[in-house]
Amino acid sequence: MITLQQIQDAHKKILPYVNYTPLVQSQYLSKNSKVKLKLENFQITGSFKLRGAVNKLLSLSEQEKDQGVIAVSTGNHGKGVAYASKVLGIQSTIYMSSMVPNYRKEAIENLGAKVEIIGKNSDEADLFAKQTSKEKNITLIHPFDDEDIIIGQGTVGLEMLEQFPEVDTVIIPTSGGGLISGIAKAIKLQKPNTKVIAVSMERGPSMYESLKKGEPVDVDEIETLADCLGGSIGLDNKYTFDIVREYVDDFVLVSEEKIAEGIRMNFMEHKIVSEGAAATSVMVAKDNLTSHLGKNIICLICGGNIDSKLFNKVLSNAHP
Repeated sequence: MITLQQIQDAHKKILPYVNYTPLVQSQYLSKNSKVKLKLENFQITGSFKLRGAVNKLLSLSEQEKDQGVIAVSTGNHGKGVAYASKVLGIQSTIYMSSMVPNYRKEAIENLGAKVEIIGKNSDEADLFAKQTSKEKNITLIHPFDDEDIIIGQGTVGLEMLEQFPEVDTVIIPTSGGGLISGIAKAIKLQKPNTKVIAVSMERGPSMYESLKKGEPVDVDEIETLADCLGGSIGLDNKYTFDIVREYVDDFVLVSEEKIAEGIRMNFMEHKIVSEGAAATSVMVAKDNLTSHLGKNIICLICGGNIDSKLFNKVLSNAHP
């Protein structure tokens, strides 16, 4: 059981290594309610993933740190692990599938990590990493289904409540569920009536399909503007599926057209660069896609790591 105290302790522990990110009001979205944006795109590595990575690495024994760590990533988790490893003096290797855009690979290499391309999708890269972890007795830093990772991501929720105590609805981009699990715990353990809304893309939403079936299921990983939300939650999921099932009030899916609109809106109306995953939350608020929206809303802008060419295509409406 993850406790509020664990998340509060983690917040103190990781603050020397991460940004306490801003919360700003969206005048554009605040028509019938007050809508604020939690800007994790201003995190040091451009996304919330750094929080969980730092918390996990700080929890390792000295022997585990000496052996180095490995991780599987579509980009942001890899950047988080690579940066945290560099700051803490730990060697890291990041495995990525051939689906991951090259700019994400280069960004991780620039942080000092070794990158290896394995398999055609995240699930194949994940299987290889698990085998390597077992054979070499080296710590695998899971991107979401790990208590220390969930606790680290939960620090976003602590900050949300500190910055906007009146909040009654939070809208969280959701993939494997580490982020929304941590945030839901941090908020609901203090303010149980706050609504927690998950949002994902229509193309291959693993957590959504798993909740619908009542157990973890695999999904096809399909190309999407919200590429950070791709991949399976894992048939052997230990933590996030159960937490999401218990704590999340609604789950919304957003089309590719809406994700592109969200990227454009964030730039034009909020003057921020957001990746596809981070554009999903604002579209739930803009188009009122759930009956659970309250009057004091936080949309999480989970990251800003988008390829400049793709960003320009989306801005010019040239993206197919």
